[in-house]
Amino acid sequence: MSSCSSRALTILSTVFGACGLLLVGVAVSTDYWLLMEEGIVLQQNQSMEVKMALHSGLWRVCFVAGTENGRCVASEYFTEPEIEITTENTANILKMVRTATPFPMVSLLFVFTAFVISNIGHIRPQRTILAFVSGIFFILSGLSLVVGLVLYISSINDEVMNRPREPEQFFNYHYGWSFAFAASSFLLKEVSICPREPYI
Repeated sequence: MSSCSSRALTILSTVFGACGLLLVGVAVSTDYWLLMEEGIVLQQNQSMEVKMALHSGLWRVCFVAGTENGRCVASEYFTEPEIEITTENTANILKMVRTATPFPMVSLLFVFTAFVISNIGHIRPQRTILAFVSGIFFILSGLSLVVGLVLYISSINDEVMNRPREPEQFFNYHYGWSFAFAASSFLLKEVSICPREPYI
């Protein structure tokens, strides 16, 4: 393999690894994984009145409509009596998504380790074992993150499926940009393994 193509692979690997690390870091630290909205349908004009809207991350829940408007609380405290959640299903969704929280954190730790080892390997190219070890950490980071994303989605879907269907009430949810950053980070971390020299 020529030194030119080897250098290009090294740069690509570093860029993909850095982007994966940055995206998962931003995803873990921000509050826009899930956006939810609840309210009632007004029968007279078929309009909707929002009773509660919030966005949540792995650590905080922030209310953007309803009686708690403008308030952010740590996710482990959102079930306090003074926090008014419109329905039990919404409270259950917020409880269940906490089961996925450790996986993105472990993924962040693994991708940071992989990035450091990878860059040391680029500085010392004769130590090919470092490229191999960093590749393993990138894979473990991606697997940890995808397990967390699957748990996150399935816990939400389970609660939404169990939600009673009442025509006078509406409930909307969608995933936010923090979730999209985490999913993009998974792809970048797995791609960062590909542009490397063979371990010989």
